[in-house]
Amino acid sequence: MADIKSKKDRSINMSKIRSRNTKPEIFVRSMLHRMGYRFRLNRKDIFGHPDIVLPKRRIAIFVHGCFWHGHQNCPKSKLPSTNTEFWASKISGNIERDRLVKNTLIELGWRVLVIWQCSMKNKEKQAELSSKIKKWVDGDEVFGEIA
Repeated sequence: MADIKSKKDRSINMSKIRSRNTKPEIFVRSMLHRMGYRFRLNRKDIFGHPDIVLPKRRIAIFVHGCFWHGHQNCPKSKLPSTNTEFWASKISGNIERDRLVKNTLIELGWRVLVIWQCSMKNKEKQAELSSKIKKWVDGDEVFGEIA
């Protein structure tokens, strides 16, 4: 199936997609702040530039979009029907980079939490998210994923 938008229109759409300060990121930050955690954003001095860093606890939090980071078994991560080779390559590259960042941070003594976009898709899941984050942050697991 051909794209219904011209190359120029598609380019404009894609240029508006941001990598920082996304709605899911802002939602998680707001939640962390209400829980009393203090954090820093997009620390460039930490490998992988985590979205949120809790420096005192050495915790790096990544808020991943299901499509962009290839969340397995998630309806939001379905590949587009056009230009599939490009998208498959792009997303598999993102997955590999995410794996490298996670493993490197763990080796450097950081705890890593990945929060998927789909964990905030409705009010019910949003209510559960707060307690899941608190439980993981206060626990001692080195890696965690919330979907």
